Order: sequence, then structure tokens, then C-alpha cells
Amino acid sequence: MSEENPDDVPRMRRSLSIVSTGGTIEKTYSELGGELSNRLDEPVKVLDVMLGRLELPELSVSRVSLMNKDSLDMTEADHTLIAETVERELAEHGAVVVVHGTDRLPTTGERILEHLSSRGPLAGPVVLTGAMRPYELRRTDAVQNLTEALLAARMLPPGVYCVMHNDVLPFPGVVKDRERSRFRRSTPSPETES
Repeated sequence: MSEENPDDVPRMRRSLSIVSTGGTIEKTYSELGGELSNRLDEPVKVLDVMLGRLELPELSVSRVSLMNKDSLDMTEADHTLIAETVERELAEHGAVVVVHGTDRLPTTGERILEHLSSRGPLAGPVVLTGAMRPYELRRTDAVQNLTEALLAARMLPPGVYCVMHNDVLPFPGVVKDRERSRFRRSTPSPETES
């Protein structure tokens, strides 16, 4: 036990930034087209609706709506822009949650880790999350994943993580398991290699 934290309980960060990039979690249904899609012209963002329904006492949340893309449509420039935005937000808030499409989430996580590591020790946690099923569907994983990501970002040590479906997976080596609709590690975690 330390004098600064006599109960050895992780300190909860009081400020974090959410960088939204789109993906399934933010898809909305278009009655005209009869499809779910990421739309830039939405007057009320899905993520704002979800945040409005959560109890977040003593937490200051800054929102950056960076883009609203299906991650399959992301370019290398998009991944770099996300990494640079995360760097700026991490310096200001000490923790960042990136809401992202699941198909290219591992690519962005690796890019963020590479970008931040090239500048020295990470200043805080960066948590990537998303959903396999849109918020607008009855059986969605969106709220659970967002809630878990917000809590994880307040408690985790510096690093880059994927937080979804009650799992915390550190980068590098996070991959999407399409058969199970989950994420897993492609290599054993350093913590489990003993």
C-alpha cells in the first residue's frame, strides 16, 4: 500500500476525451434507403444519445466527432489522422476512448500505438471500442461496450487497448475473430507468458 493511495484502489481519472470515427455503433437506419449506414448529416449523433443515458458522475467528457465512416472505407490517411488526434487529446485529458468500426479497429489500434510510442512513454490509456450490432437494434452490444470502455479508460495504466464484450486486450496483437464476433489476441499477452 502506498501513502498516496492507502486502500490500493486504482485512482479514477476525472476527465477523458471520446474521439468518434463512426462504425457500426453509430449507424442509423434510413427509411428511404432501407439500410443501416453512417451518415454525416444526422442532427443528433447516436453516441450523444448513448452518453445522455449513462450516469457519469464526476466525469468530464470532451467529444471530438472526427469522422463518421464505416471502418472498411477508412484510408491510411484516416488512421494517421485518428492517431494524431488521439495524441493531442491524450495530452489534454490523460485518457482517450476511440469509438471505431470493428473491421479496421486493429489497424487503427496498431497505428495509434506506433505513433504514440515513437514520441516516448505513453501519457495515459487509449481505449478503442465499437459494436458488432448498431445501437438502433434491439439486441445491441453498443451500450455495454461504451460503458466498459469509459470505465477502463478511467482505470487502466498507460497503453493502447481494445475493450469490448467484457474483455481488455492490450495492443499490439489484437485481431477480430469473425467466427465468434469478438476480438482476441493473435499472440499471447506478455502477462500470460510465464
